[in-house]
Amino acid sequence: MKDPLLKLVLALCISTMLFSFSSNTGNKREAAIAPFKVMLIKHTVANYEKWKPAFDAHSSVRKEYGQTDLDLLREIDNPNQLLIVQKISDVQKAKAFTVLPDLKETMEKAGVTSAPEFFYYNVVRNEDSKINTKDRIMVTHKVKDFDAWVKVYDGEGKARRASEGMVDRVLARGIDDPNIVHIVFAVTDMVKAKAAINSEAKKKLMKSAGVEGVPTIEFYKQAK
Repeated sequence: MKDPLLKLVLALCISTMLFSFSSNTGNKREAAIAPFKVMLIKHTVANYEKWKPAFDAHSSVRKEYGQTDLDLLREIDNPNQLLIVQKISDVQKAKAFTVLPDLKETMEKAGVTSAPEFFYYNVVRNEDSKINTKDRIMVTHKVKDFDAWVKVYDGEGKARRASEGMVDRVLARGIDDPNIVHIVFAVTDMVKAKAAINSEAKKKLMKSAGVEGVPTIEFYKQAK
């Protein structure tokens, strides 16, 4: 490609397709294009300020096991409950990482107080909303049929959800069970978003889409 202007236009087009997760290691940003795989790690710590340096120091081991730091979030009502999002190159390597004696020892020294939980997803949509907010709502539920569910979800539309204070960011399916759906919203108005996500209208919509059981709804803020 010899035309410099054409190169520039192509570069700009590609850049608009990237969605940046907020990486909390060195204030860098990691761009990721769907589809890709992630591992979510959830646990509680005694003291975030003590835990964070230990987490940062363990980065070389995460890289060795094919992981890239994507996001780090703290639960809004309990900031010592953490959710760590890792992009993974290989699911089996990621699972092997979770049973490392070194990981268990590092967590204990860092003050992890709960048994860690690990979740694995295929990210199928990854949208850059360009909304400058750190608040997040995460909804996880099981559906009878993903294709039927996503038709209802798309039928509701991004604009409707945005009017309720929720901007689409991530849509993912469970790796071990593809009918487990995980959705991440950036929140522009937490009061409106909580009212909408817990409303009877939203419950009826979920039921019509084939959601089974009670969804897990969590409220997080990206760590600084």
